[in-house]
Amino acid sequence: MTGELGNKIDSLWEIFWNGGITNPLDVIEQMTYLMFIKDLDDTDNLRAKEAAMLGLPFQSIFAENVDIGGRVVDGSQLKWSTFHDFPANKMYSIVQEWVFPFIKNLHGDKNSAYSKYMDDAIFKINTPLMLSKIVDAMDELYSMMEELHQTDIRGDVYEYLLSKIAQSGVNGQFRTPRHIIRMMVELMDPNPKDSICDPACGTSGFLVASGDYLRERYKKEVLLDKQNRNHFMNDMFHGYDMDRTMLRIGAMNMMTHGVENPSIEYRDSLSDQNPDKELYSLILANPPFKGNLDADTISTDLQKMCKTKKTELLFIALFVRMLKIGGRCACIVPDGVLFGSSNAHKALRKEIVENQRLEAVISMPSGVFKPYAGVSTGILIFTKTNHGGTDNVWFYDMTADGFSLDDKRSSIKDNDIPDIISRFKNLEQEKDRKRTDKSFMVSKKEIEDNDYDLSLNKYKEVEYKAVDYPPTSEIMANIREIEKQINLEMAQLEKLLGKL
Repeated sequence: MTGELGNKIDSLWEIFWNGGITNPLDVIEQMTYLMFIKDLDDTDNLRAKEAAMLGLPFQSIFAENVDIGGRVVDGSQLKWSTFHDFPANKMYSIVQEWVFPFIKNLHGDKNSAYSKYMDDAIFKINTPLMLSKIVDAMDELYSMMEELHQTDIRGDVYEYLLSKIAQSGVNGQFRTPRHIIRMMVELMDPNPKDSICDPACGTSGFLVASGDYLRERYKKEVLLDKQNRNHFMNDMFHGYDMDRTMLRIGAMNMMTHGVENPSIEYRDSLSDQNPDKELYSLILANPPFKGNLDADTISTDLQKMCKTKKTELLFIALFVRMLKIGGRCACIVPDGVLFGSSNAHKALRKEIVENQRLEAVISMPSGVFKPYAGVSTGILIFTKTNHGGTDNVWFYDMTADGFSLDDKRSSIKDNDIPDIISRFKNLEQEKDRKRTDKSFMVSKKEIEDNDYDLSLNKYKEVEYKAVDYPPTSEIMANIREIEKQINLEMAQLEKLLGKL
């Protein structure tokens, strides 16, 4: 996030504030609607080009005639690129009376995630002048974003917006940094047959990144194969959360990224509300680490596997339950999960090591989640087998992720992520690495002997190099020499000052 871009968003935020929309969640929600309207136009044009290149039929959502509440209107009038040039009063009338109802009813299936969470959406921009100022500011913002040529600058904008919730003291959520999400997706390498779930999805960052990855790596398989395309659009992506605003943003986020009907649901994943068992082939998640839950709300299935009220442990137990046999998981956990000494901590780690197949533990530096939190975290990667299979576990000591580890998170050259991906995809070459290296293998037997401790420092060896210091007499002689030089220069300074 450059200073100029941040300033542009701040000025846009100020327009909302001056117009009477002061709740940070309301600002983000209204801005998200407008970003969605703008992205619909851009995405529709992109899909038309893709279809033409691939020789596929294409039906624009902005058809010549669009039915809005029983009234037929010219679809081109609903496009951002058309109405943004209109006078303020006309623009406001079109957006309020046509465009907003259009996006609320965009998905024909009333049971779809999008329809469910857009049903209670409200357009809160209350004057034509305010809307005109916002649209102009957003046009400038998008022009700036295009000039930057970054792959997920829109995600950066979202994160910057969401950081304002935390700054405002509202109980907001924050997104997992996109480069960490992307790394985890690349490590897991989803394929067109996968069924992907994030049981704590927030704004659907992991699901969006997985969809983008599949479009990049398996474009023909996903878009041209009818069965795969149907699976991608309707059955592949599943997300649960307990915040309707985040679900609404997540559903719009998925649709903007070309997934027509994701399964994004309001659900307490850790309760008996969630019956999912052995349904998914891939879970990617950064679940909340918010302490203890009320025991009465926790699913009895999870309590059998892990007798605890701690969410960070219960979510891992949940991932095991939700995965199919052979299903894979990459999840972010606080460091305490890796070395905690309670019976629940040990039981959970034993479950992953003995009954499933633990593949990797990646230790991340504590600054990764700044400015929101400074907690140290790691990534667990495992496969569900229910019959064990853990052999050697790969450990990696990430010390840099391409950004400074302070609150500013400025871009820097040091970045372990490409190395992590490269080494993980070539684990055969990791077996002979020394414990002093960035990564190394640890046998299941050694982990078992250490009470299933999965902290990197338990196994990493630090190489101490002997340093030869000169004798004390020589050091003292040097100090005397330095003192003599200081006295000489002080005397010269006093002479100069005496002449003034």
